[in-house]
Amino acid sequence: MDYRPEVISKMSALYAAGSGSFLKDSPELFNRYRESAFEDFKRLGIPDRKNEAYKYTNLETFLNYQYQEYYSPLPADFREAEKFHCEVEDLDVWNMVLLNGFFPNGEKGLVMLPGGIWVGSMKFAVKQFPALMEKHYNKYVENANDGLVPLNTALATDGLFIYAPKNTVYTKPVQIVNLLHSDKDIFVQDRNLVVVEDGAQLSLLVCDHALSPQHFLTNTVTEVYVGRNSRFDIIRVQNQHNNSGKMTHTYIHQERDSYASSNNITLHGGLVRNATWHHLGGENAETHSYGLFLADKHQHIANFVKVDHVAPNCNSTQLFKGVLDDNASGAFNGRIMVHKEAQGTNAYQSNNNIILSENARMDTKPQLEIFADDVKCSHGATVGQIDADALFYLRSRGIDAREARLMLMFGFAHEVIQNIPIEALRDRIDNLVHQRLRGELSRCASCAIQCN
Repeated sequence: MDYRPEVISKMSALYAAGSGSFLKDSPELFNRYRESAFEDFKRLGIPDRKNEAYKYTNLETFLNYQYQEYYSPLPADFREAEKFHCEVEDLDVWNMVLLNGFFPNGEKGLVMLPGGIWVGSMKFAVKQFPALMEKHYNKYVENANDGLVPLNTALATDGLFIYAPKNTVYTKPVQIVNLLHSDKDIFVQDRNLVVVEDGAQLSLLVCDHALSPQHFLTNTVTEVYVGRNSRFDIIRVQNQHNNSGKMTHTYIHQERDSYASSNNITLHGGLVRNATWHHLGGENAETHSYGLFLADKHQHIANFVKVDHVAPNCNSTQLFKGVLDDNASGAFNGRIMVHKEAQGTNAYQSNNNIILSENARMDTKPQLEIFADDVKCSHGATVGQIDADALFYLRSRGIDAREARLMLMFGFAHEVIQNIPIEALRDRIDNLVHQRLRGELSRCASCAIQCN
């Protein structure tokens, strides 16, 4: 039985029920796109396995709950969020907490950090930087085959805004802690925009946690503009419980001589799908896309990556790894597109996975599409068990079997972790991965409020 018509009906009811409030409370810029976006969603529908990008990911389980939309939080809603404490020692960042996609300081407008970088609510960004928002909002998304993207455009009412004006440099990373908390099952739609203008530098750390055991479904769209000779890094650490479903869509558009990197570390989550688009639109642009996930029980973790080489002499790297146990499943769908004009392209893609049980499953699909003739491109994928020769070598040195397996798995994972540019976070992720592999992290987050 096709579940999608019922889901579209539910989403239509949510849209109808909330349209009065968000049309009234949202800026005209957001409302301008809502109706056409919702029509696009109804036309495209919910992606199923007939959609090539979702071939190995079934969304049905997490779309069948009776979700309520979360449109207008009250000050009291942030009380539980205030109890959350980040446990990364010596992490020197500027920190902001979001609850269900909204800002506690929403009434205070935007905050200017040292160096002139602006951070805050999307709603206030439209008021303070109208021309900038008109230029960049909804300009980089691709939704030709994915109805979840226009659904976000239709339903989102707030989210993260970061603006790094020309030549600004903020030496500390900006940390955004995304918390989910509710006494009801909710469907969160948050919309984010990051603008890094020419010559600017910005590092963004996004941490996802859940504070209550309800069913949550999050559909996030993030647009990033990286100007000429600028640098942008984003690290996303996902550590939510098994009742949480999270789908992220991140679009990174780069101009010439720019550098960008993304790194998705998924430690916990019932269903997680991270989709990242890298658009290399200017000559000599460079991008790196990394991902690591650890899955057990009945978790499903998927990564979709598309790198669009449009301009000549650009470099890209993809490195994704997964460790799967119990009945967990995973998917990787990576695509490198080299356009005719993109001569001098250098592109590399690798996906490696370790299977620890008979029932775990991993599907991987690396892809290359090359229309230029002066390129260096390679891709590869592996799915297998722990290397028997390496395990024998460690055992022969007096290391017991369990510890030897853990050492090999950690070494396997660390190749991705070492690309995190923030040393304190890198050390903390190393520790969390150690605990996760040892089975010591039985819950989703080491936070002040523990959920089942």
